[in-house]
Amino acid sequence: MKESRKSIISHIILILGSFVMLFPMIWLFSSAFKPGSEIFSSDFKLISNNFTFQNFIDGWNINPSYSFGYFLGNTFLLVGLVILGTVLSSSLAAFAFGRLNFKFKGILFMFMLATMMLPAQVTLIPKYLMFGKIGWVDSYLPFIVPAFCAINGFHVFLIVQFIRGIPKDLDEAAYIDGCNIFGIYRIIIMPLCKPVLFSVAIFTFIWTWDDYINQLIYISSVNKFTVSLFLRSLIDSTSSVSWGPLLANTLVSLIPSILIFFIAQPYFVEGIATTGLKG
Repeated sequence: MKESRKSIISHIILILGSFVMLFPMIWLFSSAFKPGSEIFSSDFKLISNNFTFQNFIDGWNINPSYSFGYFLGNTFLLVGLVILGTVLSSSLAAFAFGRLNFKFKGILFMFMLATMMLPAQVTLIPKYLMFGKIGWVDSYLPFIVPAFCAINGFHVFLIVQFIRGIPKDLDEAAYIDGCNIFGIYRIIIMPLCKPVLFSVAIFTFIWTWDDYINQLIYISSVNKFTVSLFLRSLIDSTSSVSWGPLLANTLVSLIPSILIFFIAQPYFVEGIATTGLKG
């Protein structure tokens, strides 16, 4: 009875905590289907009597020049290229640190780890000045090109730890069969690293999709706006805000992140759980 009582209390606390954490999402979902006059009403109802999809229709065409789908396309293009560059470059760098022997390997790995401790705000201005001088401002290049250069030490470290758990006997067997270094990376290491690569892809997707400050700094043209910049442009301090369409668009923008996480969750959990375990 004592254990049963503890279990019941634990479940009640977890349920209440989950409700507190999920309440903003519940409120967003509820408000997206309400008329504008009811969104901030003191008489809160989870399901409105005037349930409507009009907010989604108005939000999709709220910009007279571009639909909301256009900005979704921009974001998918940017995120897709960043994911491709991050996975490819980080896996190559991690393979070098995890399997190859070269001069100053330990020092370079230490410097790579040191970049994880450097706040992003410290490099914000130097990077902007550098990209401005080479004419990359107001383009996607400040996001895409660095992604192909393995600039994220966390991703490299994550893959290195996973590779170290793969038995080196597989490399030696492949080498005896005539496989070169790149062949070992492509045929042996990459298929076995699928879980951690999915984890890196998920992290990159969420961080890039939700990145507002960097996109605000480097992108100024409306035709290049991503979802986060477009949603922020709908909040104008000099005029009234159409909260219904704004919240509807916000809800739509959350769907890709939620779907990606749940679809790839088995790989994500496996990649995180097995990272750092010796084989």
